Amino acid sequence: MMKSVHWFWARCSQITLGLLLLVAPLFAAPPAGSVQFARDIAPILSDNCYQCHGPDAAQREAELRLDTRSGLFGSREKQQVVTPGNRRESHLWKRITSQDGDERMPPADSGKRLTPNQVELIGRWIEQGADWQGHWAFVKPTRPALPTTSDSQWGKNAIDRFVLARLEKANMTPAPEAERATLIRRVTLDLTGLPPTPREVGEFLSDRSPGAYERVVDRLLASPEYGQRMAVQWLDAARYADTSGYQTDGERFMWRWRDWVIDAYNQGMPFDEFTIQQLAGDLLPGATLNQRIATGFHRNHRAN
Repeated sequence: MMKSVHWFWARCSQITLGLLLLVAPLFAAPPAGSVQFARDIAPILSDNCYQCHGPDAAQREAELRLDTRSGLFGSREKQQVVTPGNRRESHLWKRITSQDGDERMPPADSGKRLTPNQVELIGRWIEQGADWQGHWAFVKPTRPALPTTSDSQWGKNAIDRFVLARLEKANMTPAPEAERATLIRRVTLDLTGLPPTPREVGEFLSDRSPGAYERVVDRLLASPEYGQRMAVQWLDAARYADTSGYQTDGERFMWRWRDWVIDAYNQGMPFDEFTIQQLAGDLLPGATLNQRIATGFHRNHRAN
């Protein structure tokens, strides 16, 4: 069973936005010598090639598809589109590196052009065996190896190792640990959207026993405000509002679905159930009233 959405955000809550921005480039850049199709190659093909060689049959040209495995490894003009391990024998490589303006892909009139780095990335992928992957959402994640850092004593968990590695790459050092009053303010705002009360701050400052911070997190996760805070992003993505927002801007009675989303977060509903019930709750065998209410997700649109 997949972990619920709130579990993910709860664990991320201990990392500040600034540190997340520092870590992001670490994951965005492909490891030296390693090229992955889903992460590195598919975005290039999607942005530059799928318009003419993608899933839309009405727009497809030359009966060539590059968005499927069979298309990429099929034959073209008596030559394999991609020949694993040999870029020079690959039709795709020849077309993206051709010096003939009529042969080079993408064509000039498309307004698209591969950068030298993108061309080389495709070449490296082919030479490395052209390992193909489906959509990233269906690829089982693997745990990355922990990076090597100069200070093995700093940090309390594996995430800290990645943060420190990124800081060291930028010739930076970690800031001193925040004061306890700052820590409880940060995590309370992050998980509930509200500042801690003076009493809550006082109790945390006086609790010097092991696990004091973790107990604060557990308390916040169990509070009703937690579901309200977490639901905001989902409600925004689904365009929730109490009015239609168009023309006369009439009322829209969607509050019961809003409450369903909040309750789902507070109950720790697994993400697969969370999405299934909103997309097709009324189609489930013996659908309950709550499961039908969940499909209010589809009602966040202009009435016509």
